[in-house]
Amino acid sequence: MTTNVRRAVDAAPLVHEGDLPPARLFVGGKFLDSSSEQYTDVIDPCTERLIARIPDGTVEEVDEAVAAALAVKEEWARLVPKERSEVLHAIADRLADHADLLVRLEAANTGKPMSVAQDDVSSTIDTFRFMAGALRATTSLAAGDYAEDHLSVILREPLGVVGVVTPWNYPLLMAAWKLAPILAAGNTLVLKPSEQTPLTTLKLAELVADLLPPGVLNVVTGTGPVVGARLAEHPDVAMIALTGSVNSGRAVARTAAESLKRVHLELGGKAPVVIFEDADLKAAAAALRVASFWNSGQECGAACRILVHASVADRFVEELVREVGELVVGDPQSGEDVEVGPLVSKAHFDRVLGYLDRAQSAGARAVIGGGALEGTGYYVAPTVLVDVAEGSEITREEVFGPVVTVETFTDEDEAVRRANGVPVGLAASVWTESARRSHSVAARLDSGTVWVNSHLVLANEVPWGGFKGSGYGRDLSVYALDDYSRTKHVMHNHSR
Repeated sequence: MTTNVRRAVDAAPLVHEGDLPPARLFVGGKFLDSSSEQYTDVIDPCTERLIARIPDGTVEEVDEAVAAALAVKEEWARLVPKERSEVLHAIADRLADHADLLVRLEAANTGKPMSVAQDDVSSTIDTFRFMAGALRATTSLAAGDYAEDHLSVILREPLGVVGVVTPWNYPLLMAAWKLAPILAAGNTLVLKPSEQTPLTTLKLAELVADLLPPGVLNVVTGTGPVVGARLAEHPDVAMIALTGSVNSGRAVARTAAESLKRVHLELGGKAPVVIFEDADLKAAAAALRVASFWNSGQECGAACRILVHASVADRFVEELVREVGELVVGDPQSGEDVEVGPLVSKAHFDRVLGYLDRAQSAGARAVIGGGALEGTGYYVAPTVLVDVAEGSEITREEVFGPVVTVETFTDEDEAVRRANGVPVGLAASVWTESARRSHSVAARLDSGTVWVNSHLVLANEVPWGGFKGSGYGRDLSVYALDDYSRTKHVMHNHSR
């Protein structure tokens, strides 16, 4: 059983002073000092030690960054697809050349196991490579005469300046999911990283500064209510794109509505895992060992809400508890086999423990885990809760930690009803050996991604995004290029 945290002994620091990016704003192609007297401490969640102090940017500094992006937007938009593609390939090459540094920096800032940080960096590089190719192969309605003697031509144009707000759970990867298609579509941007995890975003800006025209990419650190809100309301920002919580999405959309700017939201999830009586229970439990606890469960698509047929529930829980009991919890320097790290911050640690305390007080039972792990750092034991009441808080709200709940159902209609019975709809999975059932149930689940006999498998070629409270817009794939561009119809009268 998982009862302690593996810690590195006498290990050298993951990052040294020279590895850190400048603790400044990146505007107009260079790092600038902030006028702000407010700073946010960046903390190593494994040791609770200070890594850096990053300035909280001001409204005026957001305006300066938007002006820099606006000044260069026509230059960047005029480049032909081949030229922009070559820049994106160069960015990917530069990141690949510094992959080890980025992995260490991400692990130090977030506490991610090395395997997770390595996956983040390799996926980041692939995101730029995919978009570099996709932007040269966009498709649209064929030009033609759709009205007599009138030739219609459909153009895809950049939007202009895009404001971006990224989350703390995947700082570098979520920046890439926005950056790559925004740049590929010919836009310029101002990006606000999470104030808790800004280091790899600032390092990315430092690494690629010479590859982009000054002003194409700008990074303003700071808080949501100041920097994020100003981006959402700024009249020269054509679109605001956010990956974050449902509440953050509401705030951004509400502010953006005043100027009627476009909004792209990838918000929270509460992914149901529907396991039927004919499923391969061992395979399901082994897959959920990863899909439920990857990145310490701080994952919007995490397999966090298991609905299993009552006839096989006991057997499945036994298999799942065995898998969870073998998880290796530790800091990133304590071994390549570490699977679960700490939560990102003290505030989030307390939030997750609050959910666990309330769930257990309401009658849920932890068959493994159930609370914090001893010692320094923000570690929560990987947890499986059973005897969970339908509709209870723990089954409806996104905990965003290493916690899964198990409920039972008795027929397909009940399973679908309960899977859909939450206000979000980002992802789900169906586990069955019946091909007919898998198609039928997947079609009825109100989620943007549905896996069959797997969970949390992603690829750059396919879209990612949700329904309902999970937001709108799509990351990854050519659909992201569509989101970050606009359609123009030009009609020529050629009658003679």
